[in-house]
Amino acid sequence: MALPGLVVLLAAATAGASRTPRWESIASLRPEASEARQAGAVQELLERLVGPRAASGFSVSVNRSLAGPGGLDTYRLSSRTPGVVDVAGSSGVAAASGIYRYLKDFCGCHVSWSGRQLRLPERLPPVPSEILVTSPNRFRFYQNVCTQSYSYVWWSWERWEQEIDWMALHGINMALAFTGQEAIWQRVYLSLGLNQSEINDYFTGPAFLAWNRMGNLHTWAGPLPLSWHLKQLYLQYRILERMRSLGILTVLPAFSGHIPRGILRVFPRLNATRLGSWSHFDCACSCTYLLSPEDPMFQVIGTLFLKELIKEFGTDHVYSADTFNEMRPLSSEPSYLSKVSAAVFQSMTGADPGAVWLMQGWLFQHQPDFWQPAQVRALLRGVPLGRMVVLDLFAESKPVYPWTDSFYGQPFIWCMLHNFGGNHGLFGTAESVNQGPFVATRFPNSTMVGVGLTPEGIEQNDVMYELMTDLGWCKEPLDLQQWAADYATQRYGARNLKATAAWQLLLQSVYNCSGVCVNHNHSPLVHRPSLRMNTELWYNQSTLYEAWQLLQSSAGELGASSTFRYDLVDVVRQAMQQLVSDYYWEIKQAFQGHVLSRLLTAGGVLVYDLLPELDSLLASDERFLLGRWLEAARSMATSDKEAELYDLNARNQLTLWGPLGNILDYANKQLGGLVLDYYGVRWTLFVSTLVECLDAGTPFHQNQFNQAVFQVERGFIYNGKRYPVRPTGNTLAIAQKIFIKYYPAAMKRGHISAA
Repeated sequence: MALPGLVVLLAAATAGASRTPRWESIASLRPEASEARQAGAVQELLERLVGPRAASGFSVSVNRSLAGPGGLDTYRLSSRTPGVVDVAGSSGVAAASGIYRYLKDFCGCHVSWSGRQLRLPERLPPVPSEILVTSPNRFRFYQNVCTQSYSYVWWSWERWEQEIDWMALHGINMALAFTGQEAIWQRVYLSLGLNQSEINDYFTGPAFLAWNRMGNLHTWAGPLPLSWHLKQLYLQYRILERMRSLGILTVLPAFSGHIPRGILRVFPRLNATRLGSWSHFDCACSCTYLLSPEDPMFQVIGTLFLKELIKEFGTDHVYSADTFNEMRPLSSEPSYLSKVSAAVFQSMTGADPGAVWLMQGWLFQHQPDFWQPAQVRALLRGVPLGRMVVLDLFAESKPVYPWTDSFYGQPFIWCMLHNFGGNHGLFGTAESVNQGPFVATRFPNSTMVGVGLTPEGIEQNDVMYELMTDLGWCKEPLDLQQWAADYATQRYGARNLKATAAWQLLLQSVYNCSGVCVNHNHSPLVHRPSLRMNTELWYNQSTLYEAWQLLQSSAGELGASSTFRYDLVDVVRQAMQQLVSDYYWEIKQAFQGHVLSRLLTAGGVLVYDLLPELDSLLASDERFLLGRWLEAARSMATSDKEAELYDLNARNQLTLWGPLGNILDYANKQLGGLVLDYYGVRWTLFVSTLVECLDAGTPFHQNQFNQAVFQVERGFIYNGKRYPVRPTGNTLAIAQKIFIKYYPAAMKRGHISAA
């Protein structure tokens, strides 16, 4: 079925298109690592992935001359030498992509966040005839500024190493590298005359640094300890070395114009304006100061920071800055907006004459009432054409390029945002992702230069990221049903007809939202209870139950597969999330109908059985444990005081998101421990409050309940409980128990809802 808006774009695309312009600034962006260094890095990746013995069956080389027109990444697979798979790439990333293509297509393997399936045959199958693949995309970009906080914040080098391997195998050749920047900023601020207390007051805690960097927040959940800066610097050295050795272009942060209040003490005549508050925060933690683009200190600060950063880390000449992320500019005058972008870019070129600005395009679709064509054009054209690359951040649902004439000539990257807040919940826009990049390429006078992944949080919905990274090497859309069948076989290491059917159903339903779709889990399960909750679905819930049944019936054959167990937990979790909505409606109707017995029955099942069963299921899989998130945070500490600070950051982000529930439940997760001790306690209080209201014959007052439940929510953050870091229970047995108990009634409810 054609997606709304897609028909119009297809029609426009057929009306005529010219080839993407060639910008020298874009063409000159290439890995600086030597061919030998990149080949060696890929060989080391291969050994980490499959072990030295299997890796010895590959011959890896990097040859820049293989690149396609304009530097397009290319890989070549062949078996010129008996018993050896020859892999050549125009870059390390291209070679790694070729290896992953071979492992998937010839060996039936799979690598994802949730696990690896790498059962190789005793002898590597030969490549019968040479395979030569050139990506149509100059860039295959990865990361969102928010991912740094929602996913990476507590990572060790071991976890970063796994991620960079995943990036290379999946063809990522450009990625943000934001770790450790606060240490550099601290040096700059101290050199400008700020004292340490002013700097401490400015930085947020680790879990909220993404929004400090974009000028949305300051102070909250801080300060940053000295040990934090040192550890992050050490991590950044290793991250950059590994990315660059594999041929991945690293994007460093630049100055966007936001300054700490302390700078005004040192330079009292500075021309700076205090911005408005952001997202339900008051000025105690928001209302950042923005320096005038015409103030000479704009260039002093911006260039000083970038020079210091480049001195410390080197550069690949691409920089990121976001001045107006979810914040309304001081003026809508085009001349002002052009001055802002010109000032940001000038501060980059003051340190690096070859700088290219990578900018998130989220602001244009987030505040469309402000960002009219004149304002968008002014901001973009404040920078020379080709010296800015715009991330069309949410292109799968709200593309900006069609109504900005392809960003008024600036090159852009078509991105799949997909996830908000790192929420759990099956979701995807498979058909939009499968068609959208090719429509954008054919758009009249298209300036598209690549595709990208820009989720706010990762380690969820592996299937959508596998699909999108596969498409980065395709010149036309994929057959999604065949692709789903191959995905299931590779992911589990065996062909299973029921598992294949399950994935085909999922890709047609829960993973195929059409129109404007936002993957922000609004399920009553993970939100503060009320009598006005959102239970809408974009798919037929009985289809999900059918997929549940198919996967459950495959457990006997596939249960030994770690990736299968992850998927089984995830699908059962989604089914139980739907059941929470069903029981919520029964509770609501019973209360409004004054039927106490029904309220007690539905509420009792929800809080005393369904939620505990869900928590038990999640607790049986290490990838769904609250304890792992919390202990990763505590492991960054060098003292008990730091451990308490990091624990507060980790818990608050998942729940209140601010001191007073400012962005309550935005980053909700479904984790063993969190379901029972946070969501479950809230629902218990809600049901008992409704029962008391019926008993007393009094109305339910949401405001009074909110005050009471806030104490419960805050209590979770400060409960001091240490949660398990190892799973407990048998996943397959728990899933089977839940299936027997809930599936028959769930299917009945699903068919009634569909009718």
